[in-house]
Amino acid sequence: MIRKAVIPAAGFGTRFLPATKCSPKEMLPIVDTPVIQYVVEEAVASGITDILMVIGRGKRAIEEHFDRSAELEWELEAKGKLDQLRQIRRISELANIHFVWQKRMLGLGDAIRCAEAHVGDEPFAVLLGDTLLQSTSGVPAVKQLIDAYEATKTSVVAVEAVTPEKVSKYGVIAGEPEKDIGDGKIWRVDDLVEKPAPEEAPSNYAIASRYVLTPDVFAALHDVRPGKGGEIQLTDALRLLAHASPIHARIIDAVRHDVGNHMGFIKTNIIYGLLRPDLRDTLAAFIKETAKDL
Repeated sequence: MIRKAVIPAAGFGTRFLPATKCSPKEMLPIVDTPVIQYVVEEAVASGITDILMVIGRGKRAIEEHFDRSAELEWELEAKGKLDQLRQIRRISELANIHFVWQKRMLGLGDAIRCAEAHVGDEPFAVLLGDTLLQSTSGVPAVKQLIDAYEATKTSVVAVEAVTPEKVSKYGVIAGEPEKDIGDGKIWRVDDLVEKPAPEEAPSNYAIASRYVLTPDVFAALHDVRPGKGGEIQLTDALRLLAHASPIHARIIDAVRHDVGNHMGFIKTNIIYGLLRPDLRDTLAAFIKETAKDL
């Protein structure tokens, strides 16, 4: 059973300056909840009980968000705001959450390497801290990957179908569906191609920010050569694994929301706002009224 997860959250978030000058991009709110809390809740709903967050300079707000706040709790209790009190206490009780520092920004692969001592020889999940996956099946995306791992006993990457004109933005898998497992949703991965031209893409299945990795990924991460900017790329390590032994991909039943760019962030706030019973009607009315003037 997979119980550990790693959430890389050390990037500078330069796309959202000046908001991220002093506040981590992972703490930007979707309605009234930080992005990274949604990510943690997905992990917990998937059976994860131990989470390591890889953070960097200026990310203390993440630590404080998942810690207890005695003064705030006292204030809410004194004012009888018991629903809010339960909400903030729940945050600190979601899972056993630990932190490690990525001392230099050397890419996603390097961030994963920072987790080696904590993870040890166990398989573990990886969830990128600036992407939300909204399940369409009722099963959290990471749980879908964990189930695929249990069937294959290999590293598994989440993938989604994208249109041909978008494949050049992502890492894309090469391979074919496993005939005997997964109802066509589990693929054996022979290779991974980073940002291919549409005419050169081996498939239209792009990596979708969630992984379940076996501990042999650490040896591969130590073997890969740094790429542009001296960064260590996780995709390069997965290519080494795929060439040496099987790894798999799971076509996820989920809608991916990339909140790491302006339009994605705005759209996600609208989508999640419309899911809220206390906001849906007024927000929908505002959208309809605004649309008349466009």
